[in-house]
Amino acid sequence: MDIATAAKLWDASPGWLNTASYGLPPRRAFDELQAVLTEWRHGSSDWKPWDASVGRSRAAFARLVGAPTADVSVSSTVSQIMSTVATALPAGAEVVVPEIEFTSNLFPWAVAANVRTVPADRIADAIGDGTAAVAFSLVQSATGYVAPLRDIVAAARAHDALVIVDASQACGWLPVGVEGVDALACAAYKWLMAPRGAAFGYLSPRLRERMRPLAANWYAGADEGGSYYGPPLRLADDARAFDLSPAWFSYVGAAPALELLGEIGVERIHEHNVALANRFRTGLGLQPSDTAIVSVDAPGERLEAAGVRAAVRAGRVRASFHLYTTSDDVDRALDALT
Repeated sequence: MDIATAAKLWDASPGWLNTASYGLPPRRAFDELQAVLTEWRHGSSDWKPWDASVGRSRAAFARLVGAPTADVSVSSTVSQIMSTVATALPAGAEVVVPEIEFTSNLFPWAVAANVRTVPADRIADAIGDGTAAVAFSLVQSATGYVAPLRDIVAAARAHDALVIVDASQACGWLPVGVEGVDALACAAYKWLMAPRGAAFGYLSPRLRERMRPLAANWYAGADEGGSYYGPPLRLADDARAFDLSPAWFSYVGAAPALELLGEIGVERIHEHNVALANRFRTGLGLQPSDTAIVSVDAPGERLEAAGVRAAVRAGRVRASFHLYTTSDDVDRALDALT
Protein backbone atom coordinates (compact mmCIF):
# COMPACT_ATOMS: atom_id res chain seq x y z
CA MET A 1 0.00 0.00 0.00
CA ASP A 2 1.43 3.39 -0.96
CA ILE A 3 1.52 6.34 1.44
CA ALA A 4 -1.04 8.44 -0.48
CA THR A 5 -3.59 5.62 -0.28
CA ALA A 6 -2.77 4.88 3.35
CA ALA A 7 -3.14 8.51 4.42
CA LYS A 8 -6.82 8.39 3.43
CA LEU A 9 -7.44 5.85 6.20
CA TRP A 10 -7.07 8.49 8.94
CA ASP A 11 -9.27 11.37 10.05
CA ALA A 12 -6.59 13.66 11.45
CA SER A 13 -7.52 17.32 11.87
CA PRO A 14 -4.99 19.71 10.32
CA GLY A 15 -1.97 20.62 12.42
CA TRP A 16 -1.38 17.43 14.42
CA LEU A 17 2.40 17.24 14.99
CA ASN A 18 2.36 15.37 18.26
CA THR A 19 2.55 11.64 17.60
CA ALA A 20 5.50 11.43 20.00
CA SER A 21 2.88 12.11 22.69
CA TYR A 22 0.14 9.89 21.24
CA GLY A 23 -0.71 8.55 17.81
CA LEU A 24 -4.01 8.85 15.97
CA PRO A 25 -5.86 5.62 15.14
CA PRO A 26 -6.55 4.53 11.58
CA ARG A 27 -10.26 4.34 10.86
CA ARG A 28 -10.34 0.55 10.84
CA ALA A 29 -8.87 0.44 14.36
CA PHE A 30 -11.30 3.05 15.65
CA ASP A 31 -14.25 1.24 14.07
CA GLU A 32 -13.26 -2.15 15.51
CA LEU A 33 -12.93 -0.60 18.94
CA GLN A 34 -16.32 1.13 18.70
CA ALA A 35 -17.98 -2.13 17.67
CA VAL A 36 -16.51 -3.95 20.66
CA LEU A 37 -17.48 -1.14 23.04
CA THR A 38 -21.03 -1.51 21.80
CA GLU A 39 -20.87 -5.25 22.50
CA TRP A 40 -19.59 -4.50 25.99
CA ARG A 41 -22.37 -1.98 26.55
CA HIS A 42 -25.08 -4.50 25.70
CA GLY A 43 -23.41 -7.69 26.91
CA SER A 44 -23.83 -9.17 23.45
CA SER A 45 -20.45 -10.90 23.18
CA ASP A 46 -18.19 -13.25 25.07
CA TRP A 47 -14.72 -11.91 25.93
CA LYS A 48 -12.89 -14.47 23.82
CA PRO A 49 -13.27 -12.60 20.49
CA TRP A 50 -11.81 -9.54 22.21
CA ASP A 51 -8.95 -11.64 23.54
CA ALA A 52 -8.18 -12.84 20.01
CA SER A 53 -6.98 -9.29 19.34
CA VAL A 54 -4.13 -9.88 21.81
CA GLY A 55 -2.85 -12.75 19.70
CA ARG A 56 -3.20 -10.71 16.53
CA SER A 57 -1.32 -7.81 18.11
CA ARG A 58 1.45 -10.00 19.47
CA ALA A 59 2.01 -11.60 16.07
CA ALA A 60 1.90 -8.26 14.24
CA PHE A 61 4.44 -6.71 16.62
CA ALA A 62 6.73 -9.73 16.28
CA ARG A 63 6.68 -9.30 12.49
CA LEU A 64 7.37 -5.59 12.87
CA VAL A 65 10.60 -6.16 14.82
CA GLY A 66 11.63 -9.44 13.16
CA ALA A 67 11.19 -11.58 16.26
CA PRO A 68 9.60 -15.00 16.83
CA THR A 69 6.10 -14.56 18.23
CA ALA A 70 7.03 -16.86 21.11
CA ASP A 71 9.62 -14.29 22.26
CA VAL A 72 7.08 -11.44 22.63
CA SER A 73 5.18 -10.72 25.83
CA VAL A 74 2.24 -8.36 26.28
CA SER A 75 1.93 -5.75 28.99
CA SER A 76 0.44 -2.34 29.65
CA THR A 77 3.47 -0.11 30.26
CA VAL A 78 7.17 0.01 29.46
CA SER A 79 8.08 0.52 33.12
CA GLN A 80 6.39 -2.76 34.06
CA ILE A 81 8.32 -4.61 31.36
CA MET A 82 11.61 -3.04 32.42
CA SER A 83 10.97 -3.73 36.11
CA THR A 84 10.53 -7.41 35.30
CA VAL A 85 13.63 -7.44 33.08
CA ALA A 86 15.54 -5.99 36.04
CA THR A 87 15.06 -9.28 37.90
CA ALA A 88 17.74 -10.73 35.58
CA LEU A 89 20.41 -8.52 37.17
CA PRO A 90 22.48 -9.45 40.21
CA ALA A 91 22.41 -7.24 43.28
CA GLY A 92 24.52 -4.11 42.88
CA ALA A 93 24.84 -4.51 39.10
CA GLU A 94 25.92 -1.51 37.03
CA VAL A 95 23.50 -0.33 34.35
CA VAL A 96 24.69 2.31 31.87
CA VAL A 97 21.90 4.75 30.90
CA PRO A 98 21.93 7.98 28.86
CA GLU A 99 21.93 11.25 30.80
CA ILE A 100 18.62 12.23 29.18
CA GLU A 101 16.37 9.18 29.34
CA PHE A 102 12.63 8.88 29.84
CA THR A 103 12.06 7.69 33.38
CA SER A 104 10.12 4.55 32.38
CA ASN A 105 13.54 3.27 31.30
CA LEU A 106 15.45 4.86 34.16
CA PHE A 107 13.52 4.46 37.41
CA PRO A 108 13.30 0.63 37.16
CA TRP A 109 17.10 0.49 37.05
CA ALA A 110 17.51 3.08 39.80
CA VAL A 111 15.33 0.87 42.02
CA ALA A 112 17.05 -2.42 41.18
CA ALA A 113 20.67 -1.59 40.32
CA ASN A 114 23.44 1.00 40.31
CA VAL A 115 22.86 3.45 37.47
CA ARG A 116 25.70 5.24 35.70
CA THR A 117 24.58 7.99 33.33
CA VAL A 118 26.63 9.09 30.33
CA PRO A 119 26.05 11.36 27.31
CA ALA A 120 23.74 9.71 24.80
CA ASP A 121 26.40 9.66 22.09
CA ARG A 122 28.96 8.00 24.41
CA ILE A 123 26.99 4.92 25.45
CA ALA A 124 29.05 2.39 23.52
CA ASP A 125 32.32 3.84 24.84
CA ALA A 126 31.04 3.72 28.43
CA ILE A 127 30.40 -0.04 28.49
CA GLY A 128 33.14 -1.86 30.39
CA ASP A 129 33.91 -5.11 32.16
CA GLY A 130 31.89 -4.00 35.18
CA THR A 131 28.77 -3.23 33.16
CA ALA A 132 25.93 -5.72 33.60
CA ALA A 133 23.50 -3.99 31.21
CA VAL A 134 23.02 -0.97 29.02
CA ALA A 135 19.51 0.52 28.82
CA PHE A 136 18.59 3.27 26.38
CA SER A 137 15.90 4.63 24.08
CA LEU A 138 16.47 3.77 20.45
CA VAL A 139 14.95 7.18 19.64
CA GLN A 140 15.18 9.75 22.42
CA SER A 141 11.83 11.17 23.45
CA ALA A 142 12.78 14.83 23.88
CA THR A 143 15.34 15.30 21.11
CA GLY A 144 14.65 12.62 18.47
CA TYR A 145 18.27 11.42 18.68
CA VAL A 146 18.62 7.97 17.09
CA ALA A 147 21.03 5.78 19.06
CA PRO A 148 23.73 3.84 17.14
CA LEU A 149 22.27 0.42 17.93
CA ARG A 150 24.91 -1.66 16.13
CA ASP A 151 27.78 0.07 17.91
CA ILE A 152 26.13 -0.36 21.30
CA VAL A 153 25.36 -4.03 20.66
CA ALA A 154 28.97 -4.68 19.60
CA ALA A 155 30.36 -3.00 22.71
CA ALA A 156 27.92 -4.81 24.99
CA ARG A 157 28.69 -8.20 23.48
CA ALA A 158 32.42 -7.58 23.93
CA HIS A 159 31.79 -7.21 27.68
CA ASP A 160 28.89 -9.70 28.03
CA ALA A 161 26.47 -6.92 29.02
CA LEU A 162 22.73 -7.11 28.40
CA VAL A 163 21.28 -4.79 25.76
CA ILE A 164 17.93 -3.34 26.83
CA VAL A 165 16.08 -1.02 24.45
CA ASP A 166 13.04 1.23 24.81
CA ALA A 167 11.67 1.47 21.28
CA SER A 168 8.47 3.39 22.10
CA GLN A 169 9.58 6.35 19.98
CA ALA A 170 10.93 4.15 17.18
CA CYS A 171 8.62 1.23 16.38
CA GLY A 172 6.15 2.26 13.72
CA TRP A 173 8.36 4.66 11.75
CA LEU A 174 11.96 3.47 12.13
CA PRO A 175 12.93 0.02 10.84
CA VAL A 176 13.69 -1.90 14.03
CA GLY A 177 15.19 -5.35 14.52
CA VAL A 178 16.07 -7.35 17.61
CA GLU A 179 19.32 -8.92 16.43
CA GLY A 180 21.81 -8.67 19.29
CA VAL A 181 19.17 -7.22 21.64
CA ASP A 182 18.17 -8.93 24.89
CA ALA A 183 15.04 -6.92 25.67
CA LEU A 184 13.06 -4.43 23.61
CA ALA A 185 9.99 -2.75 25.07
CA CYS A 186 7.47 -0.58 23.27
CA ALA A 187 4.42 1.35 24.43
CA ALA A 188 1.93 1.06 21.59
CA TYR A 189 0.01 4.32 22.00
CA LYS A 190 2.53 6.47 20.15
CA TRP A 191 3.82 5.50 16.69
CA LEU A 192 1.88 2.21 16.72
CA MET A 193 -1.29 4.30 17.13
CA ALA A 194 -3.02 1.99 19.60
CA PRO A 195 -5.06 2.97 22.67
CA ARG A 196 -2.98 3.52 25.77
CA GLY A 197 -2.83 0.29 27.76
CA ALA A 198 -1.09 -1.94 25.22
CA ALA A 199 2.67 -2.54 25.35
CA PHE A 200 4.98 -5.22 23.99
CA GLY A 201 8.24 -6.71 25.18
CA TYR A 202 10.68 -8.77 23.16
CA LEU A 203 12.51 -11.01 25.64
CA SER A 204 15.36 -13.10 24.29
CA PRO A 205 15.60 -16.74 25.42
CA ARG A 206 18.96 -16.13 27.13
CA LEU A 207 17.44 -13.25 29.10
CA ARG A 208 14.31 -15.16 30.12
CA GLU A 209 16.44 -17.84 31.75
CA ARG A 210 17.60 -15.20 34.25
CA MET A 211 14.27 -13.42 34.82
CA ARG A 212 11.56 -13.91 37.44
CA PRO A 213 7.89 -13.37 36.51
CA LEU A 214 7.04 -10.73 39.11
CA ALA A 215 3.42 -10.41 37.97
CA ALA A 216 2.65 -14.11 37.37
CA ASN A 217 -1.04 -14.56 36.60
CA TRP A 218 -3.59 -16.78 34.88
CA TYR A 219 -2.93 -15.24 31.46
CA ALA A 220 0.72 -16.25 31.67
CA GLY A 221 -0.25 -19.85 32.31
CA ALA A 222 0.85 -22.71 30.08
CA ASP A 223 -2.86 -23.38 29.51
CA GLU A 224 -4.79 -20.14 29.92
CA GLY A 225 -8.14 -21.90 30.23
CA GLY A 226 -6.70 -24.30 32.78
CA SER A 227 -4.86 -21.75 34.91
CA TYR A 228 -7.77 -20.08 36.66
CA TYR A 229 -7.51 -21.76 40.06
CA GLY A 230 -5.10 -23.46 42.41
CA PRO A 231 -1.52 -24.71 42.44
CA PRO A 232 0.91 -25.78 41.20
CA LEU A 233 2.61 -22.87 39.44
CA ARG A 234 2.30 -23.63 35.73
CA LEU A 235 3.54 -20.84 33.49
CA ALA A 236 4.12 -20.85 29.74
CA ASP A 237 7.56 -21.96 28.59
CA ASP A 238 8.08 -18.93 26.32
CA ALA A 239 7.73 -15.14 26.69
CA ARG A 240 4.06 -15.54 27.60
CA ALA A 241 5.24 -16.43 31.10
CA PHE A 242 5.82 -12.69 31.53
CA ASP A 243 2.46 -11.54 30.12
CA LEU A 244 0.21 -9.25 32.08
CA SER A 245 -3.48 -10.00 31.90
CA PRO A 246 -4.29 -7.68 28.97
CA ALA A 247 -6.51 -4.62 28.84
CA TRP A 248 -8.68 -6.13 26.08
CA PHE A 249 -10.03 -2.97 24.53
CA SER A 250 -6.55 -1.54 24.12
CA TYR A 251 -5.57 -4.59 22.09
CA VAL A 252 -8.79 -4.50 20.06
CA GLY A 253 -7.57 -1.11 18.83
CA ALA A 254 -3.94 -2.20 18.58
CA ALA A 255 -4.38 -5.23 16.32
CA PRO A 256 -5.75 -3.47 13.20
CA ALA A 257 -3.34 -0.55 13.60
CA LEU A 258 -0.30 -2.83 13.78
CA GLU A 259 -1.53 -4.95 10.90
CA LEU A 260 -1.97 -1.83 8.79
CA LEU A 261 1.60 -0.74 9.53
CA GLY A 262 2.71 -4.11 8.20
CA GLU A 263 0.67 -3.64 5.03
CA ILE A 264 2.16 -0.23 4.35
CA GLY A 265 5.74 -1.14 5.29
CA VAL A 266 7.91 0.66 7.82
CA GLU A 267 10.50 1.57 5.18
CA ARG A 268 7.88 3.62 3.29
CA ILE A 269 6.70 5.23 6.51
CA HIS A 270 10.27 6.11 7.47
CA GLU A 271 10.88 7.82 4.14
CA HIS A 272 7.61 9.79 4.40
CA ASN A 273 8.09 10.86 8.01
CA VAL A 274 11.72 11.90 7.69
CA ALA A 275 11.01 13.86 4.51
CA LEU A 276 8.36 15.91 6.34
CA ALA A 277 10.61 16.39 9.37
CA ASN A 278 13.39 17.64 7.11
CA ARG A 279 10.96 19.99 5.34
CA PHE A 280 10.29 21.46 8.77
CA ARG A 281 13.97 21.59 9.70
CA THR A 282 14.97 23.20 6.40
CA GLY A 283 12.24 25.81 6.78
CA LEU A 284 13.76 26.78 10.11
CA GLY A 285 17.29 26.93 8.72
CA LEU A 286 18.39 23.65 10.31
CA GLN A 287 20.39 20.84 8.76
CA PRO A 288 18.48 17.72 7.60
CA SER A 289 18.56 14.67 9.85
CA ASP A 290 17.27 11.09 9.87
CA THR A 291 14.62 11.30 12.57
CA ALA A 292 10.86 11.89 12.65
CA ILE A 293 11.13 14.01 15.81
CA VAL A 294 12.40 17.59 15.67
CA SER A 295 13.30 19.59 18.78
CA VAL A 296 13.71 23.37 18.37
CA ASP A 297 13.93 26.55 20.40
CA ALA A 298 10.73 28.24 19.30
CA PRO A 299 7.74 30.07 20.78
CA GLY A 300 5.22 27.27 21.28
CA GLU A 301 2.37 29.74 21.79
CA ARG A 302 2.64 30.72 18.12
CA LEU A 303 1.99 27.14 17.08
CA GLU A 304 -0.95 26.88 19.43
CA ALA A 305 -2.45 30.10 18.06
CA ALA A 306 -2.14 28.69 14.53
CA GLY A 307 -3.93 25.47 15.47
CA VAL A 308 -0.77 23.37 15.44
CA ARG A 309 -0.58 20.77 18.19
CA ALA A 310 2.96 19.92 19.24
CA ALA A 311 4.61 19.42 22.63
CA VAL A 312 7.22 21.03 24.83
CA ARG A 313 9.88 18.68 26.19
CA ALA A 314 13.06 19.68 28.05
CA GLY A 315 12.16 23.33 27.45
CA ARG A 316 11.99 23.03 23.65
CA VAL A 317 9.17 22.62 21.14
CA ARG A 318 8.97 19.02 19.96
CA ALA A 319 7.27 18.34 16.63
CA SER A 320 6.74 14.80 15.36
CA PHE A 321 5.65 13.61 11.93
CA HIS A 322 3.79 10.42 11.00
CA LEU A 323 1.71 8.79 8.28
CA TYR A 324 -1.22 11.17 8.53
CA THR A 325 0.99 14.29 8.56
CA THR A 326 0.91 16.33 5.35
CA SER A 327 3.11 19.00 3.82
CA ASP A 328 0.30 21.45 4.58
CA ASP A 329 0.65 20.60 8.28
CA VAL A 330 4.36 21.32 8.08
CA ASP A 331 3.85 24.59 6.23
CA ARG A 332 1.22 25.70 8.73
CA ALA A 333 3.77 25.25 11.51
CA LEU A 334 6.50 27.03 9.55
CA ASP A 335 4.19 29.98 8.80
CA ALA A 336 3.47 30.29 12.52
CA LEU A 337 7.13 30.21 13.51
CA THR A 338 8.67 32.26 10.71
